[in-house]
Amino acid sequence: MNSIRYFLISLVVILLDQGIKMAVHFWMEPGYFGQIELIGSIVKLHYTLNPGMAFGIQLGSIYGKLILTSFRIIAMFGIGYYLHYLSEKQSPKGLLFCIALILGGAIGNLIDSVFYGVLLGNAPFGAPMTWFHGQVIDMFFFDVWEGILPLWVPLWGGTYYSTPIFNFADAAIFCGVVSIIIFQNRFFEAQKPIE
Repeated sequence: MNSIRYFLISLVVILLDQGIKMAVHFWMEPGYFGQIELIGSIVKLHYTLNPGMAFGIQLGSIYGKLILTSFRIIAMFGIGYYLHYLSEKQSPKGLLFCIALILGGAIGNLIDSVFYGVLLGNAPFGAPMTWFHGQVIDMFFFDVWEGILPLWVPLWGGTYYSTPIFNFADAAIFCGVVSIIIFQNRFFEAQKPIE
């Protein structure tokens, strides 16, 4: 089975992601007082909890997190099936590697959402239940800019903004998606039928 090696790559991403999150949770103080400067005042470890999606975006309802977590479960199976399918078609190894990164990152954040509300007690106040309402642990912070966005910025104008704080799973997803976009001609040229 060709796909096993790529599922192992996803497993490595999951284990690294969860290991880093556990280290941050048990050995760091949350917020600005606990942050650790890695490279000057720009690259930092900053323990924060993310109750929603990427960049802290949330669905409005009290069941928004449940909907988001359910979507993540469906997406995980969809991405896993797609990885297996492409592997059986002997798609380019670079494409399979990128999808393995995306799958590992998706499962890493899904673990937080499903289990951390119960295991770490980090479900937000007022959540209807602790299962499926865990908050994702984020820690990597490139402290480039923070402040009030100008009013002319659509949707977010006039609100406070800081460069995003993310985790290893987010980075794996980002690298996988960006690599697919950059190398799409190479990855998908081999998929086109010869006329």
